[in-house]
Amino acid sequence: MKKEKIVIIGGGFGGLNAAKSLKKTGAEITLIDKTNHHLFQPLLYQVAAAALSPGDIATPIRGVLRKRKNIKVIMEKVISIDRKNKKVILKDDEIEFDYLIVAVGSRHSYFGNDQWENFAPGLKTISDALKIREKMLYAFEKAEVAKTDAEIDKYLTFVIVGGGPTGVELAGAIAEISKKTMRKDFRRIDPSKTKIILVEGENRILTTYDNSLSKAAEESLKQMGVNVLLNRKVTEINSEGVQIGDEFINATNVFWAAGNQASPLLKSLNTEQDRAGRIIVDNDCSIKDDANIFIIGDAANFKNGGGKTLPGIAPVAIQQGKYVADIINKNINKEDRKPFKYFDKGTMATIGRAKAVLQIGKFKASGFFAWLTWVFVHIMYLIGFRNRYMVMSEWVWHYINMKNGIRLITNKQNN
Repeated sequence: MKKEKIVIIGGGFGGLNAAKSLKKTGAEITLIDKTNHHLFQPLLYQVAAAALSPGDIATPIRGVLRKRKNIKVIMEKVISIDRKNKKVILKDDEIEFDYLIVAVGSRHSYFGNDQWENFAPGLKTISDALKIREKMLYAFEKAEVAKTDAEIDKYLTFVIVGGGPTGVELAGAIAEISKKTMRKDFRRIDPSKTKIILVEGENRILTTYDNSLSKAAEESLKQMGVNVLLNRKVTEINSEGVQIGDEFINATNVFWAAGNQASPLLKSLNTEQDRAGRIIVDNDCSIKDDANIFIIGDAANFKNGGGKTLPGIAPVAIQQGKYVADIINKNINKEDRKPFKYFDKGTMATIGRAKAVLQIGKFKASGFFAWLTWVFVHIMYLIGFRNRYMVMSEWVWHYINMKNGIRLITNKQNN
């Protein structure tokens, strides 16, 4: 009897949870990812801010699936998907499938200005985080030996574009490391005078949160010395700085947290996509013209009962991965599948030490309690005891001493 072939593209939250939930011991399961690790992306900004090391938030995929003998892991970039012949096309190979789960996440969107990426890196991968970290640390070193006040100001000005959770968390982290952690580390410059500017095109930051929490987050950032610019559009970014409306800000450090777009791989499926390139899926997460091809996580435009598209966050991807695996485990025909229902466990964002916002249904909180909840939830979702222990240890150390321990510049030539 021919074995069923199940292929998963992507080892993020959705893909990995789908793989772990597949119970068909007789099936051939293949997980393909362009890296060899699962990345806990919600804490990526802490690697960028020198609070954590990459190994604290990344886990080898093979290690996670070690006991699943029928799951093969391939580290390779997927070139395209051949729906007609049911094949996933790699550079030097083709993988056949009966079921396909696409969980490829998303990438930065510069809204048609891709050249900005050279001057304003985004934050999606470990490489991105390390690039931002070294760029940030190198700026302080250059400021220390700068000849003029204008040069110093340029190096000590940080602009973060985008007031969503990533932008808010990154702005808060840079404020802490510059104004507290490194305050006494230099002889010529005063890092506490660093200018941190958060730019948001809407009339408030954290627009998916309750208005009161947006205000609380904005107030916390201002208390930390962050200048929050609302209703402002970025029109140009170059090597000298960033144009915001009529104002040009001289800055060597511009970081992008303003938009996402789907992977170009999705175009090869030749099915309906939205403006961001995400696949518009049915209520069972399958594409409209093939019941055995599923799109989950950031790659999917899934509308909930109220007609609103689910956000591209980890809990959505995790729940969709488990849901799709259950369909495959039980060989449920499309007409018999119960619609996917997302259980919203709440959203949260941290601004800094003992500062966070939390929203669970109608319950809202900010400050220390929200921050403590954020800490324990993120520790719980990390994979492996080592990662949980290391992250918790780093946070306790940082909380007591206000010291970030990973302030190393190792790739100076790229700065």
